Amino acid sequence: MTAELNIFRQRLTASLGALALLAGGVTVAVQVAAAPPAAAVDNGLARTPQMGFNNWNSTHCRGEFNESMVEGVADAFVAQGLKDAGYTYVNIDDCWALPNRDANGNLVPDPVRFPHGIKAVADYVHAKGLKFGLYSSAGTKTCDTQGFPGGLGHEQQDANLWASWGVDYLKYDNCNNTGADAKQRYKAMGDALKATGRPILYSICEWGSNQPWNWASGTGNSWRTTGDISDSWSSMIDIAHQNQSLAPYAGPGGWNDPDMLEVGNGGMTDTEYRTHFSLWSQMAAPLLIGSDLRNPSAATLAILKNTDVIAVDQDPLGKQGTVVSSSGGLVVMSKPLADGGRSVTLTNENTSARTVSTSVDALGIGGASSYALKDLWSKQTSSTTGPISASVPAHGTVMYRVTPGSPVPPPTGLNQLGDLPWTSAVNGWGPVERDRSNGEQAAGDGRTLTINGTTYAKGLGTHAASDITYYLGGGCRSLTVDVGVDDESTAGGSVVFRIYRDQTLVADSGLRTASDPPAHLAADLRGGGTLRLVVTDGGDGITYDHADWAGPQLACGQGPSAGTHALSDLAWSSAAGGWGPVERDRSNGEQAAGDGKPLTVGGTVYAKGLGTHAASTVTYYLGGTCSAFRSSVGVDDEVGAKGSVVFQVYRDGVLAADSGKVTGADAAKAISADVSGANELRLVVTDAGDGVDYDHADWATPQLTCG
Repeated sequence: MTAELNIFRQRLTASLGALALLAGGVTVAVQVAAAPPAAAVDNGLARTPQMGFNNWNSTHCRGEFNESMVEGVADAFVAQGLKDAGYTYVNIDDCWALPNRDANGNLVPDPVRFPHGIKAVADYVHAKGLKFGLYSSAGTKTCDTQGFPGGLGHEQQDANLWASWGVDYLKYDNCNNTGADAKQRYKAMGDALKATGRPILYSICEWGSNQPWNWASGTGNSWRTTGDISDSWSSMIDIAHQNQSLAPYAGPGGWNDPDMLEVGNGGMTDTEYRTHFSLWSQMAAPLLIGSDLRNPSAATLAILKNTDVIAVDQDPLGKQGTVVSSSGGLVVMSKPLADGGRSVTLTNENTSARTVSTSVDALGIGGASSYALKDLWSKQTSSTTGPISASVPAHGTVMYRVTPGSPVPPPTGLNQLGDLPWTSAVNGWGPVERDRSNGEQAAGDGRTLTINGTTYAKGLGTHAASDITYYLGGGCRSLTVDVGVDDESTAGGSVVFRIYRDQTLVADSGLRTASDPPAHLAADLRGGGTLRLVVTDGGDGITYDHADWAGPQLACGQGPSAGTHALSDLAWSSAAGGWGPVERDRSNGEQAAGDGKPLTVGGTVYAKGLGTHAASTVTYYLGGTCSAFRSSVGVDDEVGAKGSVVFQVYRDGVLAADSGKVTGADAAKAISADVSGANELRLVVTDAGDGVDYDHADWATPQLTCG
């Protein structure tokens, strides 16, 4: 902080003078606030999805997997322009070690494949300005049939060895795990990597077996959501379908991983490979090349080096795209971008050309008079006032970047401010950070937002003097946020947080110091054209004034109309199921959309409802207009007497109703909740403490009374 102190002394007078007019006499009552734990592992890595290479898809354990090949790939990264396009990691997979550890229990590189050892290869890769990764398994042996030693029981020993070699990335597989608890096995290695003191990106390759999206974010930087991909259209598109429903679990520092890229391996057409690359980028997935880069075709390189598509994957907002519509093999996905625009994929899964259409309203950015469109494959540009449509070849994808010609209001719903574009942001030390503390001057160098020991997954990390403006367009009703000095300010710091609706001060924190707990602010924004978040120093200078806007939730748009609604007839804000998508008026079935049966609990068939699978969360925006929720709940008869779950109803994050344990042998239970004035309704299904097998859970005839 020495540099910070010296520079701040020079700026202090000017900064205070510039913000003196922001001081006001409005006082808003302050409440001590609580927050959930942070969502992402706090190692500072994978703030955007990792990009690189892994040899497995092209070589498996054949003899061509060796030192020369790996170093040749590093050479190709530079020579072919892949490094400049953003690819960073050169990773090796299984079969790099001997089948047995040495007398000290250490892993030994295969001297035939790697005659100079792994450290020499890592040094070669590092000399190219790249990073190096390797592979192990959270079991007694790795996955190859030759039986190489795994890391189970050797976590710290192996992590220390890899750190000494200069390893930057670990892919940790799931074979031969002896039935041990997955969470504990993967946490043990995560703790060991952290203890080395070396930043090592941790890729959990658990195949989605134990729903890692529910628990792995605090342990690793990515987690496999599916089984292994193969080089075919059917495998690739099936894996995409499985991964699409998990968008709510992805974000900076932790990503859903639908497995490596097959682009260039020869099993699909170039049109299909473009779809593969488009969908992985739209889903903010890791981009790990799985083809031999020493002899790529021009078409393969053109796909892998499409910087416009890569920019979508690497967008700093860190949102995974979601399915907007899917019918008859025509699938539209929308991905919010940091500049306020959207990327959209129009995918035709049929075997003949079709027209695929959507609109800016469906994408969530309606409100501007016109929009610029850029086709990210053809590079053609055009404009639209709303409709977006294209003729798409069989198994093809047209991908657009859609940019509003003028600011648009935030989408209807409960929005996290860190997920929205601002119109301006001034910060006293380094940039304003999304979902990280201010840190120092480099972008992304902060850590998990923490105020007096309370951690937050979402928010804005700033430093006095700061001033951030958002465009509302008169469409938002309220902002709630916890504020305070981040715990990284160990030497002190004191600030004042103020919220303005246009030029009107609507919330003021009063003085907050580094020793204070988080304070909760609520601001009425109805009719406001703009929102301004201002942090000033507390009157003693701006050194160490690292100020967090933690968990800021912006409520915008209208809730459901007056009357009683079947919940399955309303649009949800988000929906994530533990096994396949959440289904409307059908049971969960299996992983494919629409494969369930009529909702049936205890022999009673229900025409309306939601079919889910633990662990699941379905969220609806109410906008303060609704009063009551009620439903019958139970385990669907499609699993017989098996399965056990708990249904929970949350009103603005507070538990409002709990079913208790419900099993497949039980009749449906009634559950209800008062949601008067609430902005958000969240329906959660958890396992009952005995795992998630057969946990097919029905919200039967769920009804929402509004107005």
